[in-house]
Amino acid sequence: MNTGASWPSPPQARARVLGIQAKLHHWAKDDATRRFDDLYNLVCDPAFLVVAWERVKGNKGARTAGVDGQKAEHIGRYGKAEFLSQIRDQLKARTFAPLPVRERLIPKPGTTKRRRLGIPTLCDRVVQASLKLVLEPIFEADFRPCSYGFRPNRRAQDAISEIHLFATSGYEWVLDADIKACFDEISHLGLMDRVRARVGDRRVRGLVKAFLKAGILTELGYQEPTATGTPQGGIMTPPTRVAIWGRVSAGGGDAVADDHTVGADEDLADDRAEDALAVFDAGAACGVTQAAQEACEVFARA
Repeated sequence: MNTGASWPSPPQARARVLGIQAKLHHWAKDDATRRFDDLYNLVCDPAFLVVAWERVKGNKGARTAGVDGQKAEHIGRYGKAEFLSQIRDQLKARTFAPLPVRERLIPKPGTTKRRRLGIPTLCDRVVQASLKLVLEPIFEADFRPCSYGFRPNRRAQDAISEIHLFATSGYEWVLDADIKACFDEISHLGLMDRVRARVGDRRVRGLVKAFLKAGILTELGYQEPTATGTPQGGIMTPPTRVAIWGRVSAGGGDAVADDHTVGADEDLADDRAEDALAVFDAGAACGVTQAAQEACEVFARA
């Protein structure tokens, strides 16, 4: 595939990306065991980088800087093309290395606890967004129709509507499950095993692993390693952002994450809903995360 073309306009880029995504999804849907090679060239493709930049720039989080202090508004000083060219050159030369995410502690609603965000640099967000554009249509093919969490074009309200539908069809129970510290305790080994099941391109797997191991710069200025989990706040967070689906299934149930019974992931750095990728299934979820003490609450309809 030729990735040496000049930078396309946003409409041209979106059309190319959608066309390739449709093919990837079709191939993944047709063969549940297929492993995809040569995906790295798509991550570096000018069209994918342009769409990734447009999404990052258009997000509220563009006003939030990572450890390098760079915001989207700063790119205007020397131009989008130069910024994306630098990223693409690093990716193609295999010299790209993500920086640690910047820690930001915010109040956790309804509790006295604080939620830990990890804010990537602007450059890292663009690469994550491009990676997500490539991987999402592949892993999306593995979801069941009844799953609503961490999926594009689906939201909590859709899941609630289906619950109402089942309630009028004779179903009487709703299972509320929680995963203890879901994003903090996800096993990198388990996650990479599930990525490997679908992605044969070692360069892409290496890029995913690099983001997982990038570390975090605390508010006190100390750098900490990330041996497990994915920091909340980036494009590839729960985990998307590459993305992740932590699916806990009870008779074909929906995806569940910490504090999210049903519904899409939240981009906590941006204060708006975002979708994320999923990369581990219900059958292996127990080996990747640990159920919380309040794991299951069962409610009966009166």
